[in-house]
Amino acid sequence: MAAGSRLLRFAASVSSPTVQTFSVFARRLSIAASEGDLRFPPSSTVNSSCEARCDVKGKNVQWAFLGCPGVGKGTYASRLSLLLGVPHISTGDLVREELNSSGPLADQLKGIVNQGKLVSDEIIIDLLSKRVEEGAARGESGFILDGFPRTVRQAEILERVTDIDQVINLKLREDVLLKKCLGRRICSQCGGNFNVALIDIKEEEGKPGIYMAPLLPPSDCADKLVTRSDDTEEVVKERLRIYNDMTQPVEEFYRKRGKLLEFELPGGIPESWPKLLQALHLDNHDHKQSLTA
Repeated sequence: MAAGSRLLRFAASVSSPTVQTFSVFARRLSIAASEGDLRFPPSSTVNSSCEARCDVKGKNVQWAFLGCPGVGKGTYASRLSLLLGVPHISTGDLVREELNSSGPLADQLKGIVNQGKLVSDEIIIDLLSKRVEEGAARGESGFILDGFPRTVRQAEILERVTDIDQVINLKLREDVLLKKCLGRRICSQCGGNFNVALIDIKEEEGKPGIYMAPLLPPSDCADKLVTRSDDTEEVVKERLRIYNDMTQPVEEFYRKRGKLLEFELPGGIPESWPKLLQALHLDNHDHKQSLTA
């Protein structure tokens, strides 16, 4: 693919060890994705617990987030990105940037996204390779992936080119997910993401209650909010169905390798953030910054 030759030329031109390390990942990702018959060596034996992988002091983490559409992967990945000082790479953002561009993929992507379908491996990996290449030029190393991998094939490609330290699987009730997705709004001027849904479900029949306050915009954005074209009830339900069919096997892929941390969101950010840090053994990691992330 075009990204492959572009990345090969780029990797040959850099000299910084940090840049070289990250661009090698980009090059391998692109090359692995372009191979028609992917054959992988047996996975090495790993601990059944991911606990040993959670100590991030003094290293550039390589983490990935899993979770249904609308669960909040971007929110928590971006907070961890700020806390740990590594880039947050969202394939959803990469797709939306391409959609808003005049590039050759824009029209093709519009049809796919508006029907609630998953974007193909080839397109996602091409966009991801471009993003990693650009990051390498800026001297980035380490990453927190959000939205990739979504299929076992993507997970196998990723495993072939780099060693993911940990995969964080965010979980939330489906009725709450639907309300969250239908409440999402974007400011048409600044691009900020907000949510107008107030979720207040009381405990019932042994099921715990859950409260999530809306994430309302500042006054200068309030009259500029728009709804994403793919945030309709029909499309959201289709995305959830596709996720359950195609991505749950990815959970098992990482569970078998002892890399999966499953985290049930207990509520909104104030309730969930400190508990997620505790689950990741980061509750004492740069505590002041974690409070403001």
